[in-house]
Amino acid sequence: MVIRNLLRVCAALLLGLAFLAGTGTAASAAPAAEAADAVRTIRYDASRSAEFRSAVDEGARIWNARVGNVEFVAGSPADVVIVADDGWPRARVTSLGRGTIWMGRQAVQEGHYTVRIASHELGHILGLPDRRTGRCTDLMSGASAGTSCRNPYPNSAEIAEVERNFQYGLMGVAAGATLTEAAAR
Repeated sequence: MVIRNLLRVCAALLLGLAFLAGTGTAASAAPAAEAADAVRTIRYDASRSAEFRSAVDEGARIWNARVGNVEFVAGSPADVVIVADDGWPRARVTSLGRGTIWMGRQAVQEGHYTVRIASHELGHILGLPDRRTGRCTDLMSGASAGTSCRNPYPNSAEIAEVERNFQYGLMGVAAGATLTEAAAR
């Protein structure tokens, strides 16, 4: 939200300067201002996420509060489908902002925090890869941070990477990859 407002102020200043200078660039600055305000909406369907529904919704709220150029919205047609199963949590990313998340019960049975799991898996949808740093402050460290870690929030580097991904259409994970930490335990 802060970034979005800052971009709006910068765009308004540029438009004002162009108008005062009389260079005729005011018209070409308008699309840039619109691009700065563009927010990519990612619709997610968590209707099959069973007992994890509230954790998924909270994970979406966490990302929405921290990034300015992408927003998760519950709805259909869905870009992301989230289901519950008995395996390990994982995400299959088909393209930036699209894929399937499995909220696996195995990690929860081992003591991992459901909201952290949801935020982590949504991070994959946003183009972030696993980074097994073992640090609880790194959301994408996932299960390597241990079961005592209850931090569901992305750090500043993860937030910046998502902002870049959606600004430039980049993705830190290969399309079609299924990301899981089952082997990392």
